Amino acid sequence: MNRRQALLTPLAAAAPRLTAAPKAKLPPLQVKLGTQHTSDPAYLRILAALGVTHICSQLPSRSLDEKWSVDGLKRLKESVESTGIQLAMVPLPLSSSIIEKAEYPSLLLGASPDREKAVDEICEMIRNCARAGIPAAKYNMSILGVVRTAPTTGRGGATYSTFKYAGAKQDPPSAAAPLPADLYWERITWFLDRVVPVADEFKVRIACHPHDPGMPKGKGFKGVETVLGSVEGLKRFVSIRENPYHGLNFCQGTVSEMLENPRAEIGGVIRYFGGRKKIFNVHFRNIEGKFLDFRETFPDNGDVDMPAALRAYREVGYDGMIMPDHVPKIEGDTGGRQAFAYCFGYIQAVMQMVGAES
Repeated sequence: MNRRQALLTPLAAAAPRLTAAPKAKLPPLQVKLGTQHTSDPAYLRILAALGVTHICSQLPSRSLDEKWSVDGLKRLKESVESTGIQLAMVPLPLSSSIIEKAEYPSLLLGASPDREKAVDEICEMIRNCARAGIPAAKYNMSILGVVRTAPTTGRGGATYSTFKYAGAKQDPPSAAAPLPADLYWERITWFLDRVVPVADEFKVRIACHPHDPGMPKGKGFKGVETVLGSVEGLKRFVSIRENPYHGLNFCQGTVSEMLENPRAEIGGVIRYFGGRKKIFNVHFRNIEGKFLDFRETFPDNGDVDMPAALRAYREVGYDGMIMPDHVPKIEGDTGGRQAFAYCFGYIQAVMQMVGAES
């Protein structure tokens, strides 16, 4: 050993050993392949063969009647689950239609005493879901419905639902106009103040869909501000009556429509709401474009990296349904069954890939 080695050896022995930090272990992928719109056992058996395991049923009824009774909901649950598919959610009669066609327009028009009766009926539906063993319900707080402009042609000649704000017709104004943001928030808060405590007491998760699409702040559309049409608006929404049973029907497509760069931004939005356990259901669809200028594509040919999005749901431990939502229209495809079958297969493949990653 030379003199230099003799001097360095004690120093080397005393130096701390540096080891790589252990890689954080990801939780297992827990999502379920789901769907919505139908409760028909014959069709559900087809979906079960395609790998669907959970559903949100079709709307039981537009008002509080026998179909919303405990026995009525139990019959619905038994019918669905006889096919091997689990009934995970039902829609409340607060649909994504324009206010003129809404089941309970008084709730967002602020019309008393009708809205008091309406909210009482919605609360009873939530109670009956719990009594029938149905763990979740979805709903909308929509005035404008789903707003689109002229469709465009996509892959293979399929028709893609499209929205371009610059070409959208603002007349005639909505029946609810003028509805500024403050007044819209007041009516949403009034509703949540009465419904969230019932959801909490009966342990039914209630999942609200964002406004589709978002509109420019301060301008809105047809005299209505879409307060649930931005990420900031959704953050405010879930903070009102903060509760583990109050969250989002997280339409990934609609949220992507709120963003200037959906590919770069959607993962952070998923992590924000998913990390706070505010995602109760996921509409796993893709878009091409950005805020105020987009079209709805097949899941594999939009701008969002869908496997990366699913990794984000995995990271936050999301364990609910992942389902197709709107699908492009294919000539001769009655009811969109072929397009939906394609989406189920795509989602299954992405689930298998992401689930196998360590």
